[in-house]
Amino acid sequence: MPLKTHQDEQPTLNLTPMIDIVFLLIIFFMVGTKFAEIERTVQLEVPKVGDLGALSSAPEKRVINVYNDGSIVVDRRSITLEQLRAELKSATAQYPELGVVVRGDGAGPFQNVASVLTACRQAGIDDMGISVRLDR
Repeated sequence: MPLKTHQDEQPTLNLTPMIDIVFLLIIFFMVGTKFAEIERTVQLEVPKVGDLGALSSAPEKRVINVYNDGSIVVDRRSITLEQLRAELKSATAQYPELGVVVRGDGAGPFQNVASVLTACRQAGIDDMGISVRLDR
């Protein structure tokens, strides 16, 4: 039975690449900080604008629920047709591309849904849809 006469090397961890990366990150952040400091010292007057529109894009389509009895619910609040028209008119003033989806009760009269669609059109909404369920 042969005996081992030499010892296996113990695994070592080479820290040189990690130290190089840390030094590169330190240099990167130091240079970045210097640029931010220079940016603050620039004497510049930014132009002024008159119209303050929305800075963000329009939210998802608003969902309007129309129940069998004609009641209207938007954002879990029950409102009248006139309140809906006023609310959508103010929303389209801020977001002109606002869209709505009308979910009407299938057993209710279509006139209730038609009235809501008319109110949406009067509020200036062009992107309207009706929610339906596929029968399989």
